[in-house]
Amino acid sequence: MSLLKKLFGGSGGGAKGPQPEMHSDFTIFPEPVSEGGNFRLGARIEKEIGGEVKVHHLIRADTFNSAEQAAEAATLKAKTLIDQMGERLFD
Repeated sequence: MSLLKKLFGGSGGGAKGPQPEMHSDFTIFPEPVSEGGNFRLGARIEKEIGGEVKVHHLIRADTFNSAEQAAEAATLKAKTLIDQMGERLFD
C-alpha cells in the first residue's frame, strides 16, 4: 500500500489521515511530507475569493517523528499565518 493511502485512508479501511479544518473562512488541509523516516511540516491553505479558490502551499523545515505530529503542527502554523496575513497570503 502506498504511503499516501496509509496517510489519507486508502482502500484498507484503516484510520483516516488528517482532516481539513476551517479557520476564519480559510480551509486548512494538513499535508505532512515524508522524508527519510520523519515528516516535514506541510499544509495547503485555501479560500474562495470572488468565486475563485485561492491556494497557498505551506512548507516548513520543521520535521516530526510521525505524520500526526506534523499535521497537528501544520494546522497550528497555518492558523498563525492566517491570523497574521489574512488574504494577503495569496498575493
